[in-house]
Amino acid sequence: MSLRTPLSEAKGLGSAKEGVSHWWMQRLTAIALVPLAIWFVFAVAMLGDASYATIVGWLQSPIVTVFLVLFIIATFYHTQLGLQVIVEDYVGGWMKVVSLILISFLCIVSALAGIIALLKISL
Repeated sequence: MSLRTPLSEAKGLGSAKEGVSHWWMQRLTAIALVPLAIWFVFAVAMLGDASYATIVGWLQSPIVTVFLVLFIIATFYHTQLGLQVIVEDYVGGWMKVVSLILISFLCIVSALAGIIALLKISL
């Protein structure tokens, strides 16, 4: 039997007012990814059996480079947000903290690697 009141047991367990911004960012990145993914699929399909030089020339176009950088950023940020929700819901203890740090690190490193590779080709 506890002498604590229900209010004292519930304090600190309520809304942290952070979930709404996380939810909105997931939705905004999803909305941004729809046209970017459609553009990417059609652009790659139009390249078809293009040669290496043709693809490098396509990647060197400023518009293509900008769209691909936006696609990479939105994809990895959306991935990080989604995996964070899964870990927060289903993983507990020290594994939760380690998983969240690892997910953030891998998403940032992967996005930077993709952007650097693209900029190296396009510049």
